[in-house]
Amino acid sequence: MATQPSQPPSLRFGQVVIGPPGSGKTTYCRGMQEFLSHLGRKVVVVNMDPANEGLPYPCAVDISELVTLDDVMEGLKLGPNGGLLYCMEYLEANLDWLETKLEEHSDCYFLFDCPGQVELYTHQNSVKNIFAQLAKWNFRLTAVHLVDSHYCADPAKFISVLCTSLSTMLHVELPHVNVLSKMDLIEQYGKLAFNLDFYTDVMDLTYLLDHLAADPFFRKFLKLNEKLAGVIQDYGLVSFVPLNVQDRESMTQVLRTVDKANGYCFGNLEERNLQAMMSAAVGADFQFTSYPLLTAAILIYVFVIKPVYSTCSTYETKQF
Repeated sequence: MATQPSQPPSLRFGQVVIGPPGSGKTTYCRGMQEFLSHLGRKVVVVNMDPANEGLPYPCAVDISELVTLDDVMEGLKLGPNGGLLYCMEYLEANLDWLETKLEEHSDCYFLFDCPGQVELYTHQNSVKNIFAQLAKWNFRLTAVHLVDSHYCADPAKFISVLCTSLSTMLHVELPHVNVLSKMDLIEQYGKLAFNLDFYTDVMDLTYLLDHLAADPFFRKFLKLNEKLAGVIQDYGLVSFVPLNVQDRESMTQVLRTVDKANGYCFGNLEERNLQAMMSAAVGADFQFTSYPLLTAAILIYVFVIKPVYSTCSTYETKQF
């Protein structure tokens, strides 16, 4: 009797939460876990940081069961940076352990709380390879890159953050959402040189360069800053979503952006709603696979043209 071919694993969606130390990754994971639970999603958090201690959220999978930074530093006489690199390489070499742990929660939405060392996402390949293996296991992930909003108050630091964000986007090779965290504290960092939209949309950086030129210390680095700003604007990839974990509307905006990036709204968990919407639009017998061009046209109308038209109509009504 011929054996039945094995079914491919169902899609699993989630977020890999990355960013510099102190940017609020663990706080974000805790807040997003609670927020998603209220929405009815079955969500689990995976701690990928071997230096995390005293986690404030229930953790379904914890890398400390495999390796910890303290043990590596003590056993191999490494510093914290070298020890963290070793831990990620060790996890990469033991991905079967991770796969076994994740299979216990196959029907969940995943939040991966990742380490904060910047080099892991700009130069070193272990974390990138781990993310690539997760994709082979049928994970559809979005990289949520948190950046502390206080960098907006310092033009030089903000340019550095833009370069780091761009480098991370190019190296990690995942759908990417940059987030300005701790927006509830931004007023404590000082007055911004421009309005918030300038920083979230990364508008014409020449205005920021003019602001830097007024500082005698940075005036001698003006040409360097011009080249860096030119690289950022030539790629045209970096923008930010503001986040206040305590604000429900802010969390909703971030979640919608993430869901669009990894295709969650078109995945298994939303298939019935999408099928019902499409059937209502073109008839009960409509099938996605039968009319791919028509499907694409309808999706563009529903999710792009119609919202833009509605926004424009509302704006014109308010103006006139």
